[in-house]
Amino acid sequence: MFKKLQERWKVNLWNLILIIATFALGGTACARLSGLILKPWSDEKTFIWWTLYVILVTILWPFCVLIISIPLGQFSFFKNYIQRIAKKMVGKK
Repeated sequence: MFKKLQERWKVNLWNLILIIATFALGGTACARLSGLILKPWSDEKTFIWWTLYVILVTILWPFCVLIISIPLGQFSFFKNYIQRIAKKMVGKK
């Protein structure tokens, strides 16, 4: 599995480890930040709360990952990765 990712992303093993760490840390930071933003309304976690949580995570994730990628030296990879995702979401090739 890791060999396939290395080949697909054209990175060495060390960069692959840093990329996976960035995904993990960025996702965790995004989930925490979204939870903190919605904390005043977290007494009852209703359908609306979970819907807002998912929307917040979706919006904040690229920013969290980009910020985390800077100290790990993976900013250029994630900038390109997020641009590719955005193009696919918009429907441009």
